[in-house]
Amino acid sequence: MIDVSPKFNTLRYAKAQGILKAKPETIKRVAEKTVPKGDVFQVARAAGINAAKNAASWITFCHTLPLDWAEVSFDIREDHIIISAEVKAVWKTGVEMEAMTAVTGALLNAYDMLKPIDPDISFSDVTLVKKKGGKSDFKDEFAAPLKIAVLVLSDSTYAGDRKDKSGLIIKDYLKGRSLETFFYEILPDDAQKIETRLIELCDDEKCDLIFTTGGTGFGPKDLTPEATLKVIKKEAPGIVEAIRKHGKERTPYAMLAREVAGVRDTTVIINLPGSSKGAEESLQALFPGLLHAFPMLWGGGHDENKKWVKK
Repeated sequence: MIDVSPKFNTLRYAKAQGILKAKPETIKRVAEKTVPKGDVFQVARAAGINAAKNAASWITFCHTLPLDWAEVSFDIREDHIIISAEVKAVWKTGVEMEAMTAVTGALLNAYDMLKPIDPDISFSDVTLVKKKGGKSDFKDEFAAPLKIAVLVLSDSTYAGDRKDKSGLIIKDYLKGRSLETFFYEILPDDAQKIETRLIELCDDEKCDLIFTTGGTGFGPKDLTPEATLKVIKKEAPGIVEAIRKHGKERTPYAMLAREVAGVRDTTVIINLPGSSKGAEESLQALFPGLLHAFPMLWGGGHDENKKWVKK
């Protein structure tokens, strides 16, 4: 199976359909509910819904997921019936297979009920009609690359006693999403130096996004949040709430982090944990939704399907 544990939940939707072909007189009997085995629509609907709930039982690499809604509907034509299925779930992976399984289950049950009265009955064209949800629905593109800085905050790393891991993980993660790191620097756990450099990156270098990593715990030298609070003009609590929720679902230690996030003019500053795993999981929680902060900061609102330009 594909590992979806790094993903976060979003509302997923899928619609699929298939075609049941039969003689016109057979279709008429279905509509009039005179088929010997009973109400075809009622049975096929129930079977389709049940199939959607059990898709993972017979599709080998399909994840088991909790469905929030499934429905099967019928469109009667002269010599065929279009069977459609819709499925919703708030989950980490899509529900396309559940929708297609629902259609297939409904078609098979309808076929079984009708084959005694119509030897020429058949079904075909099971296809995915529509799907929504997941990262592909949350895209923001920019006419020019965002200017991003990564600050590693650690006395021992600054002194050369240990190698940086979290900062490099952040850089690699951003590169994998076609985002360039313009500044990559290592600073000591000195609140004044952190504050000064953050201001320079915002006001002089005009960075769009700054990630810090380190100094967010309970230690006596963990002063990154305090330095950040002196720099930002608006706090962004939703960002750190997303980080902590995502982290807490993976380790109880995430609740001990004191990250701060906020905005200084048009620069977004986000504290990330100093651990490499914590930094990576935090980024998983933030992207791609975080990128929508910039069109909002630049006065673009929530429009879609355009390349944003910094004003």
